[in-house]
Amino acid sequence: MTIQRISSGGEFEAKVGYCRAVVAGGWVHVAGTVGQGEGVIDQCRSALTIIGNALAEAGASFTDVVRVTYMLPDRREFEACWPVLAETFGANPPVATMIECGLIDPKYRIEIEVTAFLPK
Repeated sequence: MTIQRISSGGEFEAKVGYCRAVVAGGWVHVAGTVGQGEGVIDQCRSALTIIGNALAEAGASFTDVVRVTYMLPDRREFEACWPVLAETFGANPPVATMIECGLIDPKYRIEIEVTAFLPK
């Protein structure tokens, strides 16, 4: 089995020692991803763009995502993201978990992690 590592060039990849995504055994595992922007909605959109780029480089898309985990420091901000998430996953919703937790920097309002199955 070959393993493909995908980097987005994010600042924490080199600092922490990880890559944006790993493709192995027909699966795409995308690391927890934060986005840029002033509020939770902008950061959510930005994180999804970064994730979408990693999925595309792996040969997958959001329609192939089977699991998503949302991490937020304030669970009350999650509902504002629902329309963005529904638009992203559309008719192909994955299983999902939302966790309230601290993130690596207080400026981040949401972190998103996904797992996708490569299309044949």
